[in-house]
Amino acid sequence: MIKIAIADDNSFLIRTVQEKLSFFDEFAVRCVACDGRDLLEKLQANRNIDLILMDIEMPEMNGIEATVLIKSKYPHIRIIMLTVFDNDENIFNAIKAGADGYLLKEINPKDLYQGIIETMNGGAAMHPSIAFKTLKLLRDPVPFEKANTEEIKLSQREIEVLEQLSKGLNYNNIAENLILSPSTVRKHIENIYTKLQVHNKLEAVEKAKNNKLI
Repeated sequence: MIKIAIADDNSFLIRTVQEKLSFFDEFAVRCVACDGRDLLEKLQANRNIDLILMDIEMPEMNGIEATVLIKSKYPHIRIIMLTVFDNDENIFNAIKAGADGYLLKEINPKDLYQGIIETMNGGAAMHPSIAFKTLKLLRDPVPFEKANTEEIKLSQREIEVLEQLSKGLNYNNIAENLILSPSTVRKHIENIYTKLQVHNKLEAVEKAKNNKLI
């Protein structure tokens, strides 16, 4: 039995990961945490964890900061970063922090299963696009400077729609809560995707949080 902890500030995404893991008898989710600090507190109470599925962007303490501390205190625990973004800086910092693998949240249950088993057997689970970027970084190392914060301007209504999206609500629920038609909600979401330069709601919510829009 592989004992797993999940760290993510989005409760909807935690439930999604738990659902994917529930297909396999070999896995048992022993604890969930809403950020790195919360995870460290829970590990102090229960160190009997084999592997952590760690989000990167979280309040209080992000996944990379938490990985550094966990690897120094509990070196036996394997850590797979499970995140939306595959940008070079996140990959570089996660590997430098001691992460054992790097997968994207869109992963299907079967590939997640294989990634966990591979990591527990001493391998490094990586999404193909991540593996390619990692090789590229090794061949051509570049210094990462603090990127300039993108100026993203959303209307108040678009921010309200994003906040609803972040709670895992569908278009009809959002329309009902904000007293809008579903088609208007859909149009707002299309505009949000364009302004944020993202392709789905997971990316939209993550980027909005990164830029402190919600």
